[in-house]
Amino acid sequence: MLLRHIYMYLNNYCMMYNHCYMINTMTYEEFQRQLGKSGLTIRQFADLVKMNRISLSNYAKKGEVPTHLAVIATLLGEMAERKIDFREILSSIEIAPKKPRGAGIGKFGGNKQSGLFK
Repeated sequence: MLLRHIYMYLNNYCMMYNHCYMINTMTYEEFQRQLGKSGLTIRQFADLVKMNRISLSNYAKKGEVPTHLAVIATLLGEMAERKIDFREILSSIEIAPKKPRGAGIGKFGGNKQSGLFK
């Protein structure tokens, strides 16, 4: 749902200002720069988009962030530069927290494995 709102905003922005970004991959360093433009820390960004901050920090090891996070960070940076209050806009969207991945007892990849521990 959040991405749909962001992509709609991005489309409108591109049409209105005739200025678009092409994002294939974004380095973690550029991701941090974009967050800096928006005045956000990694922790604040994670809270804003309802993600675990450790998950975001793990991308530093890879050196790149996924495209959907790159798009969000870029939009937040651009919105802040244009003095658009993105916090108010995002607070009006109900964002469900991302469910943690991983295995619990008796589960593998999130699927219950009834025969595993008998």
